[in-house]
Amino acid sequence: MNAPLHLGPERLRVMGDGVELAVYRWGKAGSPVILLVHGYPDSHEVWLPLARLLAADFQVLAYDVRGSGASQIPRETRAYRLAHLANDLEAVIRALSPDRPVHLVAHDWGSIQAWEAVTEPRIEPLLASFTSISGPCLDHVGHWMRARLAARRPRALLQLLGQLLSSWYIAFFHTPWLPEFLWRHGLGRLWPLFLNRLEGVHDPRPGSTQASDGEHGVKLYRANFFARLSRPRERRTRVPVQLIVASRDRYVRPQLFDGLEHWVPNLVRRQTRRGHWQLLLNEPRQLALWLREFIGGLPEAR
Repeated sequence: MNAPLHLGPERLRVMGDGVELAVYRWGKAGSPVILLVHGYPDSHEVWLPLARLLAADFQVLAYDVRGSGASQIPRETRAYRLAHLANDLEAVIRALSPDRPVHLVAHDWGSIQAWEAVTEPRIEPLLASFTSISGPCLDHVGHWMRARLAARRPRALLQLLGQLLSSWYIAFFHTPWLPEFLWRHGLGRLWPLFLNRLEGVHDPRPGSTQASDGEHGVKLYRANFFARLSRPRERRTRVPVQLIVASRDRYVRPQLFDGLEHWVPNLVRRQTRRGHWQLLLNEPRQLALWLREFIGGLPEAR
């Protein structure tokens, strides 16, 4: 069941919302389809350990999000808005799984943009399920923050303060030119050291486009965060959602998902005592097991 692949993936190109996307496919046609969407500052390479475990039972798709890996890199910040990212995701599904809804799995910024797609009525029918790892819907976060301010209780305000402190890097990424400068001048080479020393990832390796991914991906933050948090929308979905919460995540605190049932009635929540990247890079077998259990338990899989 978990036999690793000995051959590399099939490499494809798909036209997204005005940009060409690099897409990778493992497994065989006719199997249930899993679509993997990576976060920041990663590329599809962060999914390789998981893709190799799932390919025997699924057709696995992964793509480089615009601005990363081998996909095109838009120059303007507005090209990284959530609407464009959701349109890219939709384009990949319609091109490679037009007749079969896919099981969406996303991490970090991949999950943030996946929430945009999952809560879009036009895209919802294309999705059989969604597994979200360490990435909330920004609109849900905006409502979560407003609720804690309105409560005016010490516990609620401490939760809000704690999340704001954990999100210090968002303010840094809004600093003009400095993040890009650091990625171009050494941060890409130091990234494995960061993952090992601070995130507890064993034997990390830099992505083949690590510095470029970090440099251009900061536009994801600049194009979306303040607009969505200050003017949150009502975003609901009927798609079955598996929420995997990493209790030792330094950036996305578990309480950020409190009350998610209000927006997602069909919700399964799992908690793991891991950090932001550990499950993906060090424990892909555990993640593959949870995916098989979740997907196998859906009504259409029985």
